[in-house]
Amino acid sequence: MDIQFLGATQTVTGSKYLLKTDTKQFFVDCGLFQGLKSLRLENWNKLPINPSEIDYVFLTHAHIDHSGYLPLLVKQGFRGKIYCTAPTFELCKILLIDSGYLQEEDAKRANKYSYTKHRPALPLYNKQDAKECLKYFEVINFAEIVDFGDNLKVSFHYASHILGAASVRIECDGVSVLFSGDMGRADDPIMLPPKPPVQSDYLVVESTYGNRLHGSDLPVDQLEEVINRTVERKGTIVIPAFAVGRAQAILYYIHQLKTEDRIEDIPVYIDSPMAINATELFCEYSDQHRLTPDESAKVCDEAVYVRSVDESKSVSQQDQPKIIISASGMASGGRVLHHLARFAPDPNSSIVFTGYQAEGTRGDRIVSGEKSVKMLGQMVPINAEIVQLTNASAHADYEGLLGWMSQMNIPPKKVFLVHGETESAEVLKVRIEERLHWNCMIPNYKYQETLT
Repeated sequence: MDIQFLGATQTVTGSKYLLKTDTKQFFVDCGLFQGLKSLRLENWNKLPINPSEIDYVFLTHAHIDHSGYLPLLVKQGFRGKIYCTAPTFELCKILLIDSGYLQEEDAKRANKYSYTKHRPALPLYNKQDAKECLKYFEVINFAEIVDFGDNLKVSFHYASHILGAASVRIECDGVSVLFSGDMGRADDPIMLPPKPPVQSDYLVVESTYGNRLHGSDLPVDQLEEVINRTVERKGTIVIPAFAVGRAQAILYYIHQLKTEDRIEDIPVYIDSPMAINATELFCEYSDQHRLTPDESAKVCDEAVYVRSVDESKSVSQQDQPKIIISASGMASGGRVLHHLARFAPDPNSSIVFTGYQAEGTRGDRIVSGEKSVKMLGQMVPINAEIVQLTNASAHADYEGLLGWMSQMNIPPKKVFLVHGETESAEVLKVRIEERLHWNCMIPNYKYQETLT
């Protein structure tokens, strides 16, 4: 079985791994590159394989950096099946269509205000392309071993992180490889702990937080402090949050703070159609996280759901203290940009980032202290208080990853570290070699190897 790394190599986006057996060719994950322009341009480059020749895609979870290339894959001729867990399929119905819509809107805005050298600017794909790709999805249950013939067997295993997230184990002709996907945290307040790794010959492991420990600070305490400071200034709290996972976690923390009378009962808005749908889905799949159905319902009822553009504009124009949760988490697009453009110049307001900020994204530039950032074709001054919750990530840190890997009874032949910036991957590599004494490497883009 051959593997080629076509994304998420020394970067955190574009997860895309091509595997070939004697009779089949398939991807594990098929995500978009995000962040730096040099990475985003890779989305437009031709794949080293004809999409019509790919038999399957096995999808670890729904986040766009893992799933967002799928509409383009189908547009280019893929006619196989896309396999994932049931919650991942439901979330992809939300995220992929939204991704197509955002790309259409970005192209329209670029053409309208002429802030692109392309004439005309075109979307990578549109909403209809996203809807078309959903026809090719099939659901696999957690822990179910599916036989695809020709000695190919595949299984999905609960990885925490977000609803539906899975590690994917591929076995063919007696050789096995386990893809961690994005690994969640054993101590996550909402998601259940990830299942132990299934014994495999090779491991492909994420390294997003490979050089960091989350620490002991509770994000709910940090959130309490920034909310109270901002309310005292009579400002607004804008929280760019990933629509799937972080938005629901932040809503849970706010519910907890209000229930315990630790913050004032100010209005809370979720202004992201996909975050709204994902939150409702979170309540539907209450068997896959720690909250009871009753707790889930109370958390979901904590916010006012902003569904229309006119409602969104009305929320932004309000002067009283409030909390606005809106996607995207790295401020790369969506309605959150309009709220940032409105409140980032206001020194009384606060912008709270809740997760990893990929290099080159607006979120990364704001957190890094840039005094003005381009949004919607204009430079916006950043005068608001900027806060990054240091312990709110849905990714395991290096101790979590090492703890997960150490549950394997037999060392794998090799560990491939992916989905992390170079420094994170290098630090995790050293820790794996020192603590576990395993053979470990960091693949380059398009690196190939035969797994035997």
